[in-house]
Amino acid sequence: MIKHLSVSSKSREELIDITSEVMKAVSDSNASDGICVIFTPHTTAAITINENADPDVRRDIIRGLSHLQLEKVDFAHLEGNSPAHVKSSLIGCSETVLIEKGKLILGTWQGIYLCEFDGPRSRKVLVKIIKDS
Repeated sequence: MIKHLSVSSKSREELIDITSEVMKAVSDSNASDGICVIFTPHTTAAITINENADPDVRRDIIRGLSHLQLEKVDFAHLEGNSPAHVKSSLIGCSETVLIEKGKLILGTWQGIYLCEFDGPRSRKVLVKIIKDS
């Protein structure tokens, strides 16, 4: 089963918490145990797992990546969004989370995020549930 999520960003760069949508996909799948793969099919977006208790962490991740100063690099790609491509590659386009007793196994403070690096725009996130046999 693959669940398709639509996520809209509002800023050029932001981390959008999609944890509840992914949890719902797991619940709807009736998977007791297995794995959940979260994937975005975009080259200027990413998926990450990080703290979801303090919203400052999201801003700090964006701020930390900005210190790479990728906007100052003379890239050959003419669209002007090469920094977004590099950030997407650094973070990665997918995450895998274990499922146990019908629930995602996440740490107390962990959440799942779509990372937008070339917004605002509408993004797709695919959630694949693989049940244990």
